[in-house]
Amino acid sequence: MVRIRNYLRPNAVRMAFGLLIKATGTVAELLLPLLLGYMLDDSASSPVKDVKTLLLFGGLMLLFAFVALYGNIIANRMASRVAREATQKLRGDLFSKTLSLSARQIDACTLPTLVSRLSTDTYNVHNMLGMMQRLGVRVPIFLFGGLAFAFALEPVLTLILVAVLPFMLAAVLFIASRGTRLYAKLQGSVDGMVRKIRDDYAGVRVIKALSRTEYESKSFKEVAGQVAKDEMSAGIWTGMSNPIVTLLLNLGMVAVVLVGAFRVQAGVMSAGKIVAFVSYFTLILNAAMTVSRLFVTLSKGAASGRRICEILNLPEEPLLLSAPEGGSARVEFDDVSFSYGGGKPALEHISFSLKKGERLGILGATGSGKSTILQLLLRFYDAGSGAVYIDGENVTQIPAERLREKFGIVFQNDFIMAGTVYENVDFCRGIAEEEVVRALRAAQAEFVFEREEGLQFPLAAHGVNLSGGQKQRILIARALAGSPAVLILDDSSSALDYRTDAALRTAIAREYPDLTSIFIAQRISTVQNCDRILVLENGREVGLGTHAELMETCAVYRDIARSQGGEVCE
Repeated sequence: MVRIRNYLRPNAVRMAFGLLIKATGTVAELLLPLLLGYMLDDSASSPVKDVKTLLLFGGLMLLFAFVALYGNIIANRMASRVAREATQKLRGDLFSKTLSLSARQIDACTLPTLVSRLSTDTYNVHNMLGMMQRLGVRVPIFLFGGLAFAFALEPVLTLILVAVLPFMLAAVLFIASRGTRLYAKLQGSVDGMVRKIRDDYAGVRVIKALSRTEYESKSFKEVAGQVAKDEMSAGIWTGMSNPIVTLLLNLGMVAVVLVGAFRVQAGVMSAGKIVAFVSYFTLILNAAMTVSRLFVTLSKGAASGRRICEILNLPEEPLLLSAPEGGSARVEFDDVSFSYGGGKPALEHISFSLKKGERLGILGATGSGKSTILQLLLRFYDAGSGAVYIDGENVTQIPAERLREKFGIVFQNDFIMAGTVYENVDFCRGIAEEEVVRALRAAQAEFVFEREEGLQFPLAAHGVNLSGGQKQRILIARALAGSPAVLILDDSSSALDYRTDAALRTAIAREYPDLTSIFIAQRISTVQNCDRILVLENGREVGLGTHAELMETCAVYRDIARSQGGEVCE
């Protein structure tokens, strides 16, 4: 929570001014019962004698009522503005932090919980910041100011109220401490529901195609049921505070009225004072009930604040201040081994080197470790042992942004956003239109220029208005348009026919002759013309050489070639 408070510091002056206005309006409201009591006593003793005094008291009450009204309105607006700006900055920093997390950190946190913290948790913090400003001053003034005025009016009756307050505060604090833990558990359940929604929406076509709609609906009901159960537990527990506070204060009210009636009958207390005292008692009752609401909001906000700070406090990837100069792109893996989360090795003792302008093909079955090489090269993960080099520099010694600027990459599950062809290829990088056209033609995306809109042809989200092959060609154009030093295509031509695939590789070699290329694939036709081909099986290197060499020396490569119809030549 200390870190959350840091987001309020830029608005410290506005907060102080708003709290001052809130305090002024609350004190003005607190004076109304006192003036009412004096009016009643004065009119009871001499109804017609001093009309001016009554008008004076009435005017003062009207003035204080306006001060209370407008003071609270202005202060509440300022509080909302402070909460909004602080939450906006917090949400922006949290989003930036999530983008800077390493792949290992994202795996540990999981994407659904990051989404939940950016949405639900920041909303809870916003509510907490707003309510604490609106009621954090008002409630204490009503509680302690009301007690002070009540004590000044009638000390004996105030002792009854004072006797009730410790029991009330103890109950509220106990319920709030338990409520914070319950709301933290609730947010964990919400994370699970977000994960379920994300997975089902991403795979909605598969779910429909396999007639699993009913099963997924039932599965979602179970997840949503757990959220409802946790929310009910937290709500029931925190909801106990209002009835308990109301019961205790109403018992105190009964005692006050009984004792006050006897004191009025005995002549030691005036009727006006008991009316004023009951008014103060009502204010204190409402303030005490508001305390329970404050603690519920504080419980939610505190739980969410801790979850947000868990992400903000994650360590940054260690980066150096300098990077190698030049546009060369030599790639080397030196005895690299790696495992995800310390489990079964995904790669074991992988070594290869790639000179500038050379092409490397990486071939292997699903799960053989092909994409893991990409993850290490881009430093989404760090090698468990061995080292990865770019231009002779260990990738751990290169700032991440400078490292990744060298690459143009198409992932297996890349995405297309809703926008024009130009916007998707440019991807907010400010690339000249001629370079976009060059990349599209090299990527064999001629279908773009066959349309009347050309580069302005609108693409739907996820490219649903394109075929699989068309989407891959748009994505390859995006990777080429930035003029990278290294191009990586991770099984990104699988939807292309053999002729288009061959034309693509020929065009890339012609248009970008100095481009170092890595083709990750499952079919030999994609990699057979590469300078070298790395064959992987269960994370191990089982072959490294040209197509002709591997056909003679690597049994795994020969088996793949035979299964795909022999040596496929262009």
